[in-house]
Amino acid sequence: MIVKTATWRGMTPADLSAVNAIAAVVHAAYPEDAAVFAERLALHPGGCFVLDTAQGLGGYLISHPWHLKQPPALNALLGSVPLPASTYYLHDIALLPEARGGGAASAVIRELVRHAAGIADNITLVALSGTVQFWQRQGFARLADPALDAKLKSYDAEACYMQRRL
Repeated sequence: MIVKTATWRGMTPADLSAVNAIAAVVHAAYPEDAAVFAERLALHPGGCFVLDTAQGLGGYLISHPWHLKQPPALNALLGSVPLPASTYYLHDIALLPEARGGGAASAVIRELVRHAAGIADNITLVALSGTVQFWQRQGFARLADPALDAKLKSYDAEACYMQRRL
């Protein structure tokens, strides 16, 4: 495990090739073009973090202001982010297997909550198959909406929209 010597820091453009490589490993079933990550970083750098480890980058988190109950489609460019925003959207978090289990994800989510509180009164995300319990432990709850639930099936059969009030 590499987490004990790992620290989260703000993402920079120089990190994007490593971020794309991590995404290809962790989210192989949900591929996104490099332009998606680059645009999110350019639009809202304050919501983009990487996990620095002695072995290189071990993970990332990408987030930004957005519209409640309107999660962006996978692999889609945004063009801009709304200000004011009706939610703060956690687009993606990914940790390499060797970076898991040491609390790194919870640590960056605590940082994200502080950041997001200055932008919106809630954080939302799309939880993918097998991650709902993790997100519930982080204070998120399912936000049911039949129309949205149908749209999320394009992610996977168990995908659901979740929200954490701030």
